[in-house]
Amino acid sequence: MTQSDGPRGRVLIIAGSDSGGGAGIQADVKAVSMLGGYAMTAVTAITVQDTRGVHGVWPVPIEAVTGQMQVTLADIGADSIKTGMLGSAPLVEAVAEILSERAQFVPRVIDPVMVATSGDRLVDAKAVEAIRAELVPLARVVTPNAPEAEVLTGKAVETVSGQRRAAEALLELGANGALVKGGHIGGDVITDVLQTTTGEWIFESPRIDTTSTHGTGCTLASAIAARLAQGISVPDSVEQAREYLMKAIREAKGFGSGHGPVHHGWVLDEE
Repeated sequence: MTQSDGPRGRVLIIAGSDSGGGAGIQADVKAVSMLGGYAMTAVTAITVQDTRGVHGVWPVPIEAVTGQMQVTLADIGADSIKTGMLGSAPLVEAVAEILSERAQFVPRVIDPVMVATSGDRLVDAKAVEAIRAELVPLARVVTPNAPEAEVLTGKAVETVSGQRRAAEALLELGANGALVKGGHIGGDVITDVLQTTTGEWIFESPRIDTTSTHGTGCTLASAIAARLAQGISVPDSVEQAREYLMKAIREAKGFGSGHGPVHHGWVLDEE
């Protein structure tokens, strides 16, 4: 299958595994599948993780990560790429090299995963710099939350104005689009700011009073990637992904004793 066949919903996810099933590869596969896409994976790390935190991380050898990428891209192909947890600079650089060689024109959703919902740090400083230099440029859309946007851009992100400045800075770094999320900013309304090379969109949603927020960033980015893989525009992909995520948060089952997972499968409940 070649890319010239047109959008077919194929998403290659490059991210870490979450044993609790709420975030990482598990959340990514669920979100893509629930939205009608076809999920493939290149697992970057095995985490011992539940709703209370990350209790251990075992990086997958870089050769294994790039090997997973190479065979899936060569055999099945991809209509979008989604990156999540990339814990080291050498891994980021290796992933960027494979994408340049094998998926140069495939739209990329770069979720710069740096800290888990529990507060556990997932990447080191050198990896952050590598993400800024190697993955943000040419991204179809990069999806940082407010703290991640601050780290990537050096801009304070405490208001919508700060979100807009950070989005502009990410475009200056070479991204084609930047969605700076506002969930970490206080208030009864969550505002997400999307800027692309062609315009700006502001999305607002009432804040949901819940502790079931584990994996929200992974889920949103993968939902965006699923829609992009189906040929939908960036603004419409973001809007539809947000709608999917908000319903998943509202319908959460309350699993675990910490930050519980969202309910990815709410779509099936309505069938």
